[in-house]
Amino acid sequence: MATSLQTPVPSAGTATTGRALAPDLARGGMLLAIAFAHAPLFVTNVDRGPAWLNDFITSFHMLFVNNHARPMFAFLFGYALVQLMNRQLAKGNDWVPTRKLLRRRGFWLIAIGFVHLAILVPIDILAAYGLSAVLLVGFLRAKDSTLLWVAGVALVPATFSVGWITWFALNEGASTYAKGSVAAGSAGFVELFVSRVMVFPPSLIAGVILVIPGVLLGMWAARRRVLDEPERHRSFLVRATIVTGAVSLAGSLPLVLVDLGIWSPTGIALWVVAFVQPLTGYFGGMALAGAIALVAIAAARRQGRLTTAIQALGQRSMSLYLFQSVVYVAVFFPYGLGLQDDLGMAGATGVALATWVASILLAELMRKANYRGPAEILLRRLAYRDRRTVAK
Repeated sequence: MATSLQTPVPSAGTATTGRALAPDLARGGMLLAIAFAHAPLFVTNVDRGPAWLNDFITSFHMLFVNNHARPMFAFLFGYALVQLMNRQLAKGNDWVPTRKLLRRRGFWLIAIGFVHLAILVPIDILAAYGLSAVLLVGFLRAKDSTLLWVAGVALVPATFSVGWITWFALNEGASTYAKGSVAAGSAGFVELFVSRVMVFPPSLIAGVILVIPGVLLGMWAARRRVLDEPERHRSFLVRATIVTGAVSLAGSLPLVLVDLGIWSPTGIALWVVAFVQPLTGYFGGMALAGAIALVAIAAARRQGRLTTAIQALGQRSMSLYLFQSVVYVAVFFPYGLGLQDDLGMAGATGVALATWVASILLAELMRKANYRGPAEILLRRLAYRDRRTVAK
């Protein structure tokens, strides 16, 4: 049943207090998945280090991280778009200015993502989500069936764009994690800047293709307040998490077997292995969000310090996502510690975990200082024309 677009659904407030717990916990957990997904890209050889440990962690990545973190982020981003729309409508704003606001936020996200990619690291997801907001904001008023059908159709190009790369790597007998760091080599800053600017347009287009299915599914879930009211949707969340999690594991396991050298498929079987894991990874992203929502039910009853800190992290997810890039530059790039040639899969994952823990500590310090987060404040100041509406 579609949510009425004339009567806005009450949603979490704009302040850092009084918010639903599950969406913020999910965003905090999402940052860990993103840290895990990106860190191995900064080392020159993922096989460096103890083979057994690298194999174990690589298998973990295939089952729970690789092609899972992105759909989870997309799902939560689409969910947030509905929350933002509902807040504006609840204030009495009409659809037209609300649509303009959401698109304006999207354009500024593209700009911030461009600066992030050009100046810090050649990996960015903010711009893709910004462009998806610009392109998909009209779907906020679409029927439920339209959201689901378009999401299903969009899975085809999204799966193909990742699947053929995976197939090519497997067909060449290479690891699905490419060997070669994205950290700077001997190139100077100007050369790096020019090369990143040139790659930005095609990477932006590819990124949007990958996130559209998750964004639309997030919109669908937000209409039902699945994460805002997880207790009321417990039965659905349990069923959905089990089913999507099982589908994801079943789709990822064959790739794990191939990557470990246990199975060597050829022909059609190789195509299936390469394309099924990216497809079922979308289910895995939904499963991760659902699992955190279920955890939030128990956490809300007796909220401890760790839960409060991770919630603070989720409320500042954009700032702490950018913080990850700062850490990776400092750790892996030659003009930092230059560890890109010294760490493998296990070492990179350790850096990712340490970065996430540091992010929690920073978020808690900002919470105690009643500080929203630099990136969040910047985006609000850029997007909201009436500066009186900008909250800390």
